Amino acid sequence: QVQLVESGGGSVQAGGSLRLSCAASGYTYSDYSMGWFRQAAGKEREGVAAISPGSRLKYYSESVKGRFAISRDNPKNTLYLQMDSLKPQDTAMYYCAARRVGFSSALSASQYDYWGQGTQVTVSS
Repeated sequence: QVQLVESGGGSVQAGGSLRLSCAASGYTYSDYSMGWFRQAAGKEREGVAAISPGSRLKYYSESVKGRFAISRDNPKNTLYLQMDSLKPQDTAMYYCAARRVGFSSALSASQYDYWGQGTQVTVSS
């Protein structure tokens, strides 16, 4: 079955960096668009970044543009999120997600078919 497993979260001070990974299995990874989402306590889940199957298209939310970078390694079935210049407001549970069809509304959670369990990122000031 489809499985997405995130790793790389942790606690870091403001201005620091983290690299999240998402290992995918159980489907043809290279056929799927992928995204990173986050959910802070008491808030709705929001799209952070998304990448098309061949990495040609990438989208970022305005809140992370210029600080985060999404990438994927299709032979390794792995998705990454490099997070630099972290801010306390980046504190959240981060999830990776996969979608089979299309890439419109790339940062909309409702467009994604499969989800991981999440990895916590905490940024202290």
